[in-house]
Amino acid sequence: MQHDLTGHCLCGAVRFRAQHSADVLRACHCGQCRRWSGHVWAAVGVKGLEVEGPVRWFASSEKAERGFCTECGSALFWKQTGGSEVDVAPGALDQPTGMRLQGHIFVADKGDYYDIADGLPQFPQEAPE
Repeated sequence: MQHDLTGHCLCGAVRFRAQHSADVLRACHCGQCRRWSGHVWAAVGVKGLEVEGPVRWFASSEKAERGFCTECGSALFWKQTGGSEVDVAPGALDQPTGMRLQGHIFVADKGDYYDIADGLPQFPQEAPE
């Protein structure tokens, strides 16, 4: 399988490669993503993810699992429980990514300490398909 994306965690113990899927890059402002990332979690779907290194998956809800490096704690991956597609943190991707943020989801739950003023589409919950 050809891979067009590569990336790694902060310490380099986890390295991964994948193909960009048709998914768009959006920032999620829900409470879980804010706690997971320390602010806002951005993610983009990938296909054919191959991971090397110490990743642990945490079931953050009945619907989702989050993957992180067990060495440095970098938040790297998100997937629906039982799902096949994985979302990757674009901050963990090697540059250039060729990607641009395309909108914001779960803005009804965003933190009270910031504004979203980039002019991109904002959705109170999930974005429509």
